[in-house]
Amino acid sequence: MLPKFPGASGDRAGSVAEQVRQLAGHLARPTAATRDRHREWDETLFKALTVPGTFGGGLTAVQTCALLTALGEGSQDPGLALAVTTHAVLVTVPLRTFGTSAQRDRYLPAIAAGDWIGGLSLLQTSGGPATVTARASGPDWLLSGALDLVALGPKAHHFLVIAEHSTGSRTAFLVDADTPGLEVEEIAPAALRTCPWGRIVLDNCQVPAEAVLGSVGGAATEVEPLLATLDWIFVSAAWLGILRALATGSLAATRTRVLHGAQLLDSQSARFTLADLNIQNELVAGQLAQVAAGLDDSTPTTYQDAASARLFATTAVRAVTSGAAELAGPVGDDLVDRAYRDARFFVSSGGGAEVLRPVIAASMFED
Repeated sequence: MLPKFPGASGDRAGSVAEQVRQLAGHLARPTAATRDRHREWDETLFKALTVPGTFGGGLTAVQTCALLTALGEGSQDPGLALAVTTHAVLVTVPLRTFGTSAQRDRYLPAIAAGDWIGGLSLLQTSGGPATVTARASGPDWLLSGALDLVALGPKAHHFLVIAEHSTGSRTAFLVDADTPGLEVEEIAPAALRTCPWGRIVLDNCQVPAEAVLGSVGGAATEVEPLLATLDWIFVSAAWLGILRALATGSLAATRTRVLHGAQLLDSQSARFTLADLNIQNELVAGQLAQVAAGLDDSTPTTYQDAASARLFATTAVRAVTSGAAELAGPVGDDLVDRAYRDARFFVSSGGGAEVLRPVIAASMFED
């Protein structure tokens, strides 16, 4: 069960979402293909599209979902959308939720100003095996190990790191990038190229007791369930925006593409595919709105509800990217090509079906 985060009115959030969609369309969409092709990171663009008042900081979970969907739809840039979601939600919300007053006072103003960026290994959002260990050193902690697939790694000021103790319990830490014993290696994965990626290596990295996020040994019941739920809901919300852009582009393609001497729009098969794309999008939107609303209600969204929404979203992403590629034809479309490639990453992230299905199944046997 997750905490309630009250926020602004729906009318205001709808207006802000539309502003984000238009701004992203104006600033990010024209250069998305070029930045992807050259693996370019545009920090000015990132700061312009990062909304500091997201979930837990003035806007509700439902409203934050709407903003991220608008960002994905307007920018047509899955990598940029993931970068914004990682920083503004995945790293910052656990800080707001479990951080001490001193931690919030230190980090949140600089985050809101766009001066400090937070990074996170996406392998930590699924509760998998720990790759970092923590041992006490007087009042401090020594962290050792490595974290792969760190979104925003080369650009981050701080990282959310979950480390395992010799007892098997885990603790979450906020670790600044300039901490001695921490090194960041830049990597270049095949997908989501407009998001900077890195690998963190920690070699007896000494962090103070004040770096602990939540309680010592309590990550498994505090930060980790929240982190997984945030990933499953809000990363999916950004992808919903990409799916909507694909559906819009597919409709345009059927109006202009000629196949076997006839306009594609006259094909019943093409019309059925368009209908399927829109149905998938509406179903994903409804599920995400429902689970996000639970984060704002007095009876919060469960871990299992979020897993169900993410599993359905992965199915929709497969279907919509494949359908859009079919309608685009052999000539292809840049967004279709990028989304089809990046969709494989999304489907496997967040633990993939191997993690999501057991979580959902376990809820069926609970009293």
